[in-house]
Amino acid sequence: MLKSQYTPDLIECGCDEAGRGCLAGAVYAAAVVLPKDYCNEALNDSKQLTERQRYALREQIQRDALAWAVASVTAEEIDRTNILRASMHAMNLAVSQLSVAPELLLIDGNRFYNESLIPYLTIVKGDGKYLSIAAASILAKTYRDDYMNQLHSQYPHYGWDRNKGYPTAAHYQALAQYGATPLHRQSFKLTKTASPSRTQAPAASPAIPSESSHHHKPTRQ
Repeated sequence: MLKSQYTPDLIECGCDEAGRGCLAGAVYAAAVVLPKDYCNEALNDSKQLTERQRYALREQIQRDALAWAVASVTAEEIDRTNILRASMHAMNLAVSQLSVAPELLLIDGNRFYNESLIPYLTIVKGDGKYLSIAAASILAKTYRDDYMNQLHSQYPHYGWDRNKGYPTAAHYQALAQYGATPLHRQSFKLTKTASPSRTQAPAASPAIPSESSHHHKPTRQ
């Protein structure tokens, strides 16, 4: 069973992204504020769930959450900045759309570039540790899957209804045969032997103690 809270009294918001390693399409992120002492034994890291389980849990999350939001950053902006910055920006956008103001952000991963004054905590593999991060991972994943399924009708050769834009053998084969679409990330190496680039963002200063040993405080844009 995943943990419901990192702190006993703060309003916490779990944040996660989906699509960072894809060759095409936007990167998505979600922010979720769950009730204190929330319990859902089925809730887990989206990667550990089946598609059917993810969509069933999405309905439960949206019904039970005090607040939730999903945001995305386009492939064009990914190319203009970099995938790490774009992923973090998507998380910040999702947080900014919440109807409830969080007092602490729980970020999946080991770094974050904060665009607000809300304190945050990075947690490595947090989507397998905290319910709110797992909920965010499910929303980000399912909404991005919906988006890629829609794009598949425009570009059916690339199998986005199956691979969701990830670098599968069939996706690389289609790229070799048909070339890149306007939705492919031109800053990525679109060949089978290459992997997506991952540019690191600047580290922030110490703040809230973290069980993952990464400590941060908010930074202003």
